Amino acid sequence: MSTPERRRRVAAAGLIVLAGLAASGVDLRGRQGGAAPAAALTGAIDIHVHTLPDDRPRALDAMEAARQAHDRGMRAIVVKNHYESTAGLAYMVRKAVPGIEVFGGIDLNLTVGGINPAAVEHMTRVTGGFGRLVWMSTFDAENQVRFSKENRPVVRVSRDGDLLPEVKQVIGLIAKHNLVLATGHVSPTEGLMMLREGRRQGVRHMVVTHAINPPILMNVSQMQEAAKLGAFIEFVGSTPVSADAKDRYDRFADAIRKVGPEFCILSTDLGQMGNPLPADGFAAFMAALRQRGITALEVDRMSKQNPARLLGLP
Repeated sequence: MSTPERRRRVAAAGLIVLAGLAASGVDLRGRQGGAAPAAALTGAIDIHVHTLPDDRPRALDAMEAARQAHDRGMRAIVVKNHYESTAGLAYMVRKAVPGIEVFGGIDLNLTVGGINPAAVEHMTRVTGGFGRLVWMSTFDAENQVRFSKENRPVVRVSRDGDLLPEVKQVIGLIAKHNLVLATGHVSPTEGLMMLREGRRQGVRHMVVTHAINPPILMNVSQMQEAAKLGAFIEFVGSTPVSADAKDRYDRFADAIRKVGPEFCILSTDLGQMGNPLPADGFAAFMAALRQRGITALEVDRMSKQNPARLLGLP
């Protein structure tokens, strides 16, 4: 699809999405939430953005995502791809779109050799040093494949109640290079094992990838334990116009209160065709939480200060 055609479709999808937001109880004008979403986005950091190039349809490419975030006053984005490193892409996007910090990472699925210390080490040497996150396996994780009831090769991270040696080696590299340990789509038990090992090896930056979402499905006590181990808990807004959006945001707000905003990070996990563009979805997510009693200061902490700490930004 050509760039003009993609932009035309994105614009059309955006109109449809915005027209349906009211049905999900999200007021983008911020009337019930205090500060308008435009102001809420100033200085915000989205650690979970999907863009082109990819092997599946995305609503925008990485440069377009960075420009949109920059134009909305955001401080930084992290570009994620399930199947290849985005460290080099982050370098190129920074050159093309100055004025916003762009980071990438590596997702340890089968296409990079699974739990592959060599792939992580290589990412740290890519020009610019903007590869910051190491996501343990996501779409190829054993937990994900079982949850999806698929019959295909998987990436395993544990055996007989212990992490595999290569997982511990990767965690050691994360500590050595001051990267971010992101748990990916592994089970809650495996995620907590990784966080304990990360703490043992001196990892300074850890996050539980969309902990409350399928296929992870952490309960509140598990999220609280993860926070005590030094990890942030990620809550991804995703689309605000799906049938489950209202209930999903209700659950998020309840969990955030019980875990504590000081331990939480908001992001979008957006970029899919037909969903809001990432910055628009971020604004909608913030507005939805404000309407559920999460204060402006708490939203700022979870969307600005906490992700800055995760990425090692001043």
